[in-house]
Amino acid sequence: MNTTTALTADVLVIGFGKGGKTAAHALTDAGQRVILVEQSDQMYGGTCPNVGCVPTKMLVHYSNSKRLEDEAQEFFANSIEGVRALTSAFRAGNLASLDGKDTATVITGAGRFVDEHTVSIGEGDDRITVTAPTILINTGSEPIVPDLEGVSTSAYQVSSTDLIHAERLPRHLAIIGGGYLGLEFASIYRHFGAQVTVLEVADRLLPREDDDVAEVATGILAGDGIRIITGATVTSVADSASNAVVSYVKDGENHTVEADAFLAATGRRPATGSLDLAAAGVETTPRGAVIVDEHLRTSRSHIFALGDVNGGPQFTYVSLDDARIVIDQLLGDGTRVTSDRVAVPRTLFITPPLATVGLTEREARNQSLNIRVARENVADIIAMPRAYTVEETRGVMKFILDADTDLILGAAILSIDAQEIINTVALAMRQGVTATTLKNAIYTHPSSTEALNEVLGVIVG
Repeated sequence: MNTTTALTADVLVIGFGKGGKTAAHALTDAGQRVILVEQSDQMYGGTCPNVGCVPTKMLVHYSNSKRLEDEAQEFFANSIEGVRALTSAFRAGNLASLDGKDTATVITGAGRFVDEHTVSIGEGDDRITVTAPTILINTGSEPIVPDLEGVSTSAYQVSSTDLIHAERLPRHLAIIGGGYLGLEFASIYRHFGAQVTVLEVADRLLPREDDDVAEVATGILAGDGIRIITGATVTSVADSASNAVVSYVKDGENHTVEADAFLAATGRRPATGSLDLAAAGVETTPRGAVIVDEHLRTSRSHIFALGDVNGGPQFTYVSLDDARIVIDQLLGDGTRVTSDRVAVPRTLFITPPLATVGLTEREARNQSLNIRVARENVADIIAMPRAYTVEETRGVMKFILDADTDLILGAAILSIDAQEIINTVALAMRQGVTATTLKNAIYTHPSSTEALNEVLGVIVG
């Protein structure tokens, strides 16, 4: 005989990602009864600490630490073991910190809506239903596998999750797609010692960036030995006895790449397919993203959607800000909105990293803005000796300035420590700090931030 355990809570959170767990902590601290449902015991804490930001950036660190005398396979295996140890510790810590609270419960299992206030977890004797007046959806996103012949059935296909858990370094990794995910793994695996080929359908890498910035980044990647093929339309994958044969068309001609592993880095989509949102009356876009208003409320005002699942920028820190908006709705004065966000930076963790914020020069000129452009190659920045002390002088810094107000409209920083410098620039943009103020500020020495003392005065256009 099947039985169902029925539970109630003040707030039900579906998904243990950054937004969901942050909101859950705040709500339990405020005395509310919270139940959080996560479908996998390998995902406590969400994508970032388990299969995203933390493990991949740890692999960036390890791969850049490899010495010539290190045996590639052994070094790679030891690096993967280090990643496993850290992610396991983070996963356990995330579970203990929430589940250990008196008013919080974590349930492991896949949830689906029964109605707009009830979610069912599991089947048969293990079935649990949770009913709550307020529900937060935080199920994240999932990789898109391209609908190309042979891709989904190939024995040589690997996901980004596979790559951060693999015990064997592939001899040749082919990557379909030259976006952020594809380029990060290309850089990581090339530095570990694998041959890497990137197949990108666009005419150049990083099409959202200005031509000069993309050219420098492409030169760095190619200089590291990554084979980059742009204008390449992948048509199929076929398995042989020892590798995958990736077929593509470039300039009207057919070509192939043979690799013992290939990654389809062709984007991610909101993970909503198994939630049965229709049962709750929650509306989605054609791509499956949960439709939300500026307060992150769905078409059912008591149901919120946070993080990648709502179709916004796929960054952990945006999911964190989503949590702040929802917490403000539930515990505060309800004034925070998504449109409050300005100058949100992003970083591509190749080596050295590329961090950007705001407008590109192309975008500013297309808007007929009166601008000045400040630009300098990292190797020429006298005020930045840190680049020489760590032996990484590749890259470029570029700033788009409003010629009338001296405010910073955008920046692209391709250099050592770019992921840190960009935060200072983004804060200045949000607070209306002028370029001259940043240029004349006092920074520690030697540091990468002090490059601002020089670059903001090098006007090239």
